[in-house]
Amino acid sequence: MAILGAVIVPHPPLIIPAVGRGREQEVQATIDAYRTAAKQVADWKPEVLIITSPHQVMYADYFHISPGRGATGDMAAFGASETKLRVEYDAQLRDEIIRCGESAGLQVGTLGQRDPYLDHGTFVPLYFLREAGVDCPILRIGLSGFSPLDHYRLGQCIAQAVENLGRRAVFIASGDLSHKLKDDGSYGFAPEGPEFDRQITGAMAAGDFLRFLTMAPALCGRAAECGLRSFQIMAGALDGRAVESKLLSYEGVTGVGYGVATFAVTGPDENRRFGAQCAELERAHLAEKKASEDPWVKLARLSLETFVKTGKQLKHLPEDLPAELTKQAAGAFVSLHAHGRLRGCIGTTGPTTGSVAWEIVQNAVSACARDPRFPPVTVTELDSLEYSVDVLGAPEPISSPAELDVKKYGVIVSCGGRQGLLLPDLEGVDTVEQQIDIARQKGGISSRERYTLERFKVVRHT
Repeated sequence: MAILGAVIVPHPPLIIPAVGRGREQEVQATIDAYRTAAKQVADWKPEVLIITSPHQVMYADYFHISPGRGATGDMAAFGASETKLRVEYDAQLRDEIIRCGESAGLQVGTLGQRDPYLDHGTFVPLYFLREAGVDCPILRIGLSGFSPLDHYRLGQCIAQAVENLGRRAVFIASGDLSHKLKDDGSYGFAPEGPEFDRQITGAMAAGDFLRFLTMAPALCGRAAECGLRSFQIMAGALDGRAVESKLLSYEGVTGVGYGVATFAVTGPDENRRFGAQCAELERAHLAEKKASEDPWVKLARLSLETFVKTGKQLKHLPEDLPAELTKQAAGAFVSLHAHGRLRGCIGTTGPTTGSVAWEIVQNAVSACARDPRFPPVTVTELDSLEYSVDVLGAPEPISSPAELDVKKYGVIVSCGGRQGLLLPDLEGVDTVEQQIDIARQKGGISSRERYTLERFKVVRHT
């Protein structure tokens, strides 16, 4: 057998009557759609449920599958301790998924469990599935910091493991949508919130899983979405399969988007290999970006690739570099992105070498190998990297945050020997207060300490 079908469901504890205590009626359309989706799952008669949850343990560089024979959970954290569940895990299928994942080069397994109890992202779907009569073993899988394509590849491995063991399986992709839909909501409003939900529900209705893989990271971040990576794994589990898609409901009345959709597998379809399509789009984008790189960015790429491939820093500069690179000295930052996400960023606030060129050479190496937030860049990652180089102007002291502009100026926050810097015009940094707070925290400076401010301009090369 293979994956019989999949559902996308939200996980607000509010919709469980013992938690909502009448307030669940505010989202009755979601509850009604949930019950319709649960009945569809019951009709498929699954032998195992595969549940991906944003509230299961998540690591930046590892896909975690819950270990052990089973788990329990309740709604005590939401005032309903009497509402309890116990589940059994399909250990044989778990082992097969791990085997398939490792064979595909994915970091996946059962290490690092922090909490054995069922998270609410798993509990809420199971509550409605049990209500519909679905009571079979499950697997509980967390998300990661890996790329959309890696989440898709995990889904493919799940489908392969299901087929290898002949299981009747249904995929449950648990995830809310944007948390930024209303000014009076718990998370406030951002215009990207409704736009994210418009795009994602359109993709659900059309069964357009390629959209799940190609949504702009900046849009997703500003929308404060929850479930996209769950949906990406689900899409991989349905790779090459034709589906009948139904968007059963969408609500955003609480300030958080709740979407319910079902995807019944109707047969094979080679046109629905969305991972391969996404990879081709990404290759074309990176090739176009690389072809347009200026000498600053080309030098950063050359320095980084030389170091990653040989373990040694570049010893000689390319010929015919512009005089601005070889005849001037200044601080510079080299930033790396992969699949739309930061992969490393290191720089110097002022010149530490004789020229901007050598500043870029050394900081490109530091960005790929010495940024403490990330593991060192590997050879296999080189083709997926995008670069930017910021050349810093001289810092100037300022007396007030009113002299800052997040688009125009970077900021340096100093206190004693500690210092934190933030570049200008960064995605997700919209106010001067945010800019100062982030720079202050980077420098290990508390809000209670007296600190000084400097501003600087940059010339950005991408």
